[in-house]
Amino acid sequence: MTEPARAEPTVSVVIPVRDDAGYLERCLRALAVQTSPPLEIVVVDNGSTDESAAVARRHGARVVEQLQVGIPIASATGYDAAVGDIIARLDSDSRPGPEWVATVQRLFAEHPEADALTGSGLLETDEGESQPVRSRLYLGPYFVLVRWALANLPVFGSAMALRRSVWERVGDEVCRHDADVHDDMDLSVHLGPDAIVLFDDRLTLPVSARPLEHVPSMLRRGWRGMYTLARHWPQEHPLGRHVRRLRAQRSVRRRAALSAASRVA
Repeated sequence: MTEPARAEPTVSVVIPVRDDAGYLERCLRALAVQTSPPLEIVVVDNGSTDESAAVARRHGARVVEQLQVGIPIASATGYDAAVGDIIARLDSDSRPGPEWVATVQRLFAEHPEADALTGSGLLETDEGESQPVRSRLYLGPYFVLVRWALANLPVFGSAMALRRSVWERVGDEVCRHDADVHDDMDLSVHLGPDAIVLFDDRLTLPVSARPLEHVPSMLRRGWRGMYTLARHWPQEHPLGRHVRRLRAQRSVRRRAALSAASRVA
């Protein structure tokens, strides 16, 4: 007997933006040609003085205003407003391929245990020149070092998705009013070491290399990363998180063994 096909979840795409109309236009054009269109696109206008909101409306996006400046509060506002089963997050300079939303849907349908999904970023110049070496040098350490610090895989804010039910669980805990935190890293902290976060390279997409073009900007991003982690210490110290993850894994194995034993009996 053929098993019924799993219903694919609906997807809300959230894009926080502040004075980035040009990149937003490009991102929304990419979303307009998805093989599986999202249920909705929520653009959070974070006090823009340019045409960002007008660009969003022209492409049929739902615009939500958040006048308190900061990526954490803008992102959280978008997640709060989303109505899809899945909340996918892009930045205004993300450039998703035509299968990106469909891949998010398919992966969550195939992995009902997953709390969140993430890809990485492929840095490119404003002229569209790909920078693979620079991408690995920047994002490779992010995933390795932050994964160690969190005892779990972190999500990457330019190419990630999580279940709305998961956001409803952690949304009141994130540091949405602190503009100095990296919102994706902060979200990863609050997902917890026992969350199931899956990486899939099919979600990796081109993003602008703008943040790495100047040394002060690079140093500022590095400082914000350290600040984000330190802000949660000592409660979320790496060693404590690793202990919690080990305990959670043992608990899962114990429940699986008991379940198997009961079936045999």
